[in-house]
Amino acid sequence: MEALIKFVQDEFVTKKEFPEFGAGDTITVYYEIREGEKTRTQFFRGVVIQVKGTGITKTFTIRKMSGTVGVERIFPLNMPALQKIEINKKGSVRRARIYYFRGLTGKKARIKEKRS
Repeated sequence: MEALIKFVQDEFVTKKEFPEFGAGDTITVYYEIREGEKTRTQFFRGVVIQVKGTGITKTFTIRKMSGTVGVERIFPLNMPALQKIEINKKGSVRRARIYYFRGLTGKKARIKEKRS
């Protein structure tokens, strides 16, 4: 059964090429929004909290601060509306899922940048 699912995913699902990113990275996601007949591109810039799943079911969660309110959004990686992903900063974190980031405010909510 798994072989059949993998075959269908490889043959029929179109994959877009996005850069590799992980938890702690600050990224900008550009996605298309349809409002009736009109379409427009909107972006969401924030810190990656987690990357979850593999293959066609891969999703990632981004958190940004909008004023004093934290906003999180979950994006499926194979969503047709995704146009591009830009990596703004590579973050240096020790965990794959940084849920503790939700409770931090002010200067403690900073993530060190990874040296290249």
